[in-house]
Amino acid sequence: MERRKTRQLRVGSVAVGSDAPVSVQSMCITKTADVNATLQQIAALAASGCDIVRVAVPDRDDVEALPAIAAKSTIPVIADIHFQWKYAIAALEAGCQGIRINPGNIRKHDKVAVIGREAAARGVPIRVGANAGSLEPDMLAKHGGPTPEAIVEQAMNEVRLLEDVGFGDIKISVKHNDPATMIEAYRLIASRCDYPLHLGVTEAGTPSKGIIKSSVGIGALLAEGIGDTIRVSLTADPVEEVKTGIAILESLGLRARTFDLVACPSCGRAEVDVFALASAVEERLRDIDVPMRVAVMGCVVNGPGEAREADVGVAAGKEKGQIFVRGAVVRTVPEDAIVEELAAEAEKLAVQLRAEGLGGAGGAHVARIGARPTLQVGRKP
Repeated sequence: MERRKTRQLRVGSVAVGSDAPVSVQSMCITKTADVNATLQQIAALAASGCDIVRVAVPDRDDVEALPAIAAKSTIPVIADIHFQWKYAIAALEAGCQGIRINPGNIRKHDKVAVIGREAAARGVPIRVGANAGSLEPDMLAKHGGPTPEAIVEQAMNEVRLLEDVGFGDIKISVKHNDPATMIEAYRLIASRCDYPLHLGVTEAGTPSKGIIKSSVGIGALLAEGIGDTIRVSLTADPVEEVKTGIAILESLGLRARTFDLVACPSCGRAEVDVFALASAVEERLRDIDVPMRVAVMGCVVNGPGEAREADVGVAAGKEKGQIFVRGAVVRTVPEDAIVEELAAEAEKLAVQLRAEGLGGAGGAHVARIGARPTLQVGRKP
């Protein structure tokens, strides 16, 4: 059970496809022409763990800002191009590390070929990004709407235009706002080519709904071994997109966990206020930056087992709690001391892990400390 084998390409310093780690992308919501605001947002995204960032290029002012942005960004920049093929050429000349084009928006096929030749000459990859909302009228008529087949055919038509000029550094996305349709579209295109795939549920909505839809769509495909880079599309601060994307990868074992809180949902067996206890522990340990699982459990049924399996945990009940560290009970404390005692043990372990090289921005991806196994990700049988 392995990830789908694909070609591999590079977006600047980031490898995409085949055995490369699944990368997380987002998109600036600033006006690209505002160089300072855009660079500030890129810095915030990079700090949150974003691997690749996309910027919109709808106007000439945005084009003129690209050289400064591409030169000063700390992560690779992809220019998002729609109707103006000349903007794609300008983005390549500006030093952008990637181009995204939307099939059907650049109507003249010979211009797509021009983009392909120029990108090939500069060693820059292109994402062919097909969305349900921007399919050509004849494609909609042929398939009776934005079906998975319509989205995939639209994307593959654009891919062939690039292939015809010998261009092969291609990523593909076939997005839809409905997770079930999106999943079928990606399964279909995965069966038809070996290009790396960029996953996303487009226009997923506000975090309350969008995180759920994105987690379902992206997570289902990743669990089948499909997908090489992802973007969670939320109507929110793009940093929230990155956090959600990283959480999806962590939950599938595709990126080492940093701080992970395991807490029971509470039930009639609970003898402490699990809701308040878990919230307090999460707030108290929000700055933990090493791969650590902390368990907050509220009854004697599952509590000891879950706390024992975590790096640090508590099994609470009858106004007290047993504190566990790496599977062993270290002491029993009163309920009102649980948060601080648990935090003290977590912070002590964090110091040890940092000394072992597992802390900080990137060190947390070195190893996974929690005792649970990593999901074996593979293709759907």
